[in-house]
Amino acid sequence: MIVSIRSIAKAALMATAMPAVLLTAACSQAPSEAPKRTEFNIGWSIYAGWMPWPYAQQAGIVKKWADKYGLKINIVQVNDYVESVNQYTAGKLDGVTVANMDALTIPAAGGKDTSAIIVGDYSNGNDGILMKGGDLKAIKGQSVNLVELSVSHYLLARGLNSVGMQLRDVKTVNTGDADIVGAFASPDVKVAVAWNPQLNAMKAQPGAKLVFSSADIPGEILDLLCVDTATLKANPNLGKALAGIWYETTALMTRQDAEGKAARAAMAKLAGATPEAFDSQLSTTFLYSDAKAAVAATDAPALVTTMTRVRDFSFSKGLFKGASSADAVGMSFPGGKTLGDAQRVTLRFDDSFMKMAADGKL
Repeated sequence: MIVSIRSIAKAALMATAMPAVLLTAACSQAPSEAPKRTEFNIGWSIYAGWMPWPYAQQAGIVKKWADKYGLKINIVQVNDYVESVNQYTAGKLDGVTVANMDALTIPAAGGKDTSAIIVGDYSNGNDGILMKGGDLKAIKGQSVNLVELSVSHYLLARGLNSVGMQLRDVKTVNTGDADIVGAFASPDVKVAVAWNPQLNAMKAQPGAKLVFSSADIPGEILDLLCVDTATLKANPNLGKALAGIWYETTALMTRQDAEGKAARAAMAKLAGATPEAFDSQLSTTFLYSDAKAAVAATDAPALVTTMTRVRDFSFSKGLFKGASSADAVGMSFPGGKTLGDAQRVTLRFDDSFMKMAADGKL
């Protein structure tokens, strides 16, 4: 099994790991100036959709694209996911692999102007609600084991909404990701929400039934590559190199020939997984290996709808500390669209580098 930290998975630690205090310094729409540089650090943590980055470094793809633009790019592993996002927020990393919810609630809500330059994948079944007996409509009044304030909590809210219920209709029981499989094995636990690889292990337990998954809300649990906006503005070649690295690597890993299989096996090894386990997680991960598809997803109105749901959930759970409204953190999207405070935009979905890749202009 992959020894993984599933994107938003550790978000329950956010309240203590990195308080998202809204900073008045972030009020301007224009990012502060940053120096021109040639060396950059990009952080990553283990997750199926992010394994192309360390593989690209190992295979020489990072060096190839960095050399093209006269840069040095260090792909830096951080063993704890939230710690990687915290290091980025603190300025120790120039970019980081991060989920949409965490990009919003940690760096952006903390006042760090952040640009999502690659929409890499979305969970397409990697996260799910499991029940022992009955369907989702039978969940009312039950206790639900999950990692509170995480993507599991968000998924539960979306699942409940699909059958006309709200979070107040159930009782959540905060359960660590390391303990969730064992907890669900107990006869007393009837409902749980988890992500892979734990989800697959729990589905194999007697009587377990998947009643709702991220495949029911495609495109809502997104995994991104985010870069400091000021750094990107001063050094646009960094964005070009990162896009080149991503699309060359994902084109290779999605090939169904010996080279593609070898690339996926190498990624599995880097993740501490068997090739079979890695391929299983990839099967429930919609990977945007095609730049044109990634641009289309980033430009679609559905992304604004998704981020509205994510920010409303985050605000309702107190993840915008110090904010009186869900509009306190501004977001911008391609085409000049904004969500929230247009004078406090700190999360930007920037499709320009993906477009260069799609148009063959890198």
